[in-house]
Amino acid sequence: MVVGVPLNEETTHLIDDSFLSRMQDGSLLVNIARGRVADTEAVLAHAQSGRLRFALDVTDPEPLPDGHPLFALSNVLISPHVGGATSAALPRLAKLLRHQIERMQDGEEPLNVVLRT
Repeated sequence: MVVGVPLNEETTHLIDDSFLSRMQDGSLLVNIARGRVADTEAVLAHAQSGRLRFALDVTDPEPLPDGHPLFALSNVLISPHVGGATSAALPRLAKLLRHQIERMQDGEEPLNVVLRT
């Protein structure tokens, strides 16, 4: 299961003990949302039991402190939350920025607008 939700009051600790308990044994939970979407203590308990597997791009707190027990578990993968920082990113960003500027110079709306004020 991949979790990719915004962080708000409804999603804080959405992934809690009750949620994890309903997952089938051996399931993989991937959190690409925000760290506080998952209750770290519940994740730790289910990971330590060996019943579930986790791939965490985000944690709470972020970063986890040195020596946190999640780092020692073979069924937990923790990535550094820098998925876009690749050698291919900079040229793609430059191309997108050029395209956005050209669109706006031509009187067009920019692409990929998330929020308008």
